[in-house]
Amino acid sequence: MSRMMLAANTGLNFLPFSSSHDKFANHPLSCFHSSRTDRVQFKGGIFAKRRCECFDLHKELVPYKQAWSWQKSIVETRHALVHRDEDHSDNLIVLQHPPVYTLGTSSSEKYLKFDIQNAPYDIYRTERGGEVTYHGPGQLIMYPIINLRYHKMDLHWYLRSLEEVVIQVLQSTFSIKASRLEGLTGVWVGSQKIGAIGIRVSRWIAYHGLALNVSTDLTPFRDIVPCGIQDGEVVSLSGLLGGPSSCSADANRVLMETTCESLLKKFSEHFQISLEHRSICELDISEEESQRTDAEK
Repeated sequence: MSRMMLAANTGLNFLPFSSSHDKFANHPLSCFHSSRTDRVQFKGGIFAKRRCECFDLHKELVPYKQAWSWQKSIVETRHALVHRDEDHSDNLIVLQHPPVYTLGTSSSEKYLKFDIQNAPYDIYRTERGGEVTYHGPGQLIMYPIINLRYHKMDLHWYLRSLEEVVIQVLQSTFSIKASRLEGLTGVWVGSQKIGAIGIRVSRWIAYHGLALNVSTDLTPFRDIVPCGIQDGEVVSLSGLLGGPSSCSADANRVLMETTCESLLKKFSEHFQISLEHRSICELDISEEESQRTDAEK
C-alpha cells in the first residue's frame, strides 16, 4: 500500500453524543495566531522549537459534532497556509466527550452487539479508518493537528510516537508499565487496552489522535467488540491504581488533572514543540461545512 493510500485509511478516532451543550454551539475553535518557528533548528547555540497552539478543554464534555467540526475547520485552514508557505504552528485540542460510539469509513456493524436502530448512545460513522470504539466522560482525548512535513513524513513513526507518549506518562507519573502489542495500534497494560490511538492524514496534515481511559466507565465497551479485537479487554487508569472508575468526583478530578498535565508535558517533549495555550473564541463554521458533517454522521 502506498504512503498516500495509507494516509487516507489509517486510524481510529475519538468522538461523541449529539446533546445540547449550548455553550459550544456558536463558537468553535479558534484564533489561529501564526507565529513563525518552523522545524527544530540549532541556531546560535539555541534550539528553536516549532510552536503548537494548545486548546485545553480537558474539564469539558464537548459534543462530537462540535469537536469534529473544529478539527476539519483547522485542517482546511492549515491546508491554505501550507499553500502560501505560511503554516507556522501546529494545533492541539484536549477534551472529554459525552458517551458515543464511532465507526470508521469501512467499519463492520458485526462488531456492534446491539440493534443499530436502537443504539444506547449516538453512533457516528467518521472518515477515519479502524473499527468501532467508545468514548465517554473520564476518557482524556487529545487531538493533535500536526504538519508531518515539519516532523517526520512517516505515518508508522507518528503512530508509534503517540503510543510512546502514553507509555511514558504511565511509567513516569504512575509507575505503571505499559507496552505495545505486536501488529496492533494502541497501548496496553498486560493484555488490557488502556489507550486507543488513531489518525487521519490529509496532505500530510495529521488529525484525530489518542484516547486514554483515566476514570472512564468501561461498561459501554461490553456492547461492542472494541476496535474489532475479539476477546479484547479494556482497563482504566483509576482501576489500575486500585480504585473503581466510580470513586469520588474529587478523586477523579485530581487524577484527570494530573494525567492531563503529564500528557501535555510528554507530548511537547517527545515532538520537540513549544505549547502555547489559547482560549476558545469565535470561529464561524459555514453552513455548508455543518451540512457536510451531518451527512457523515
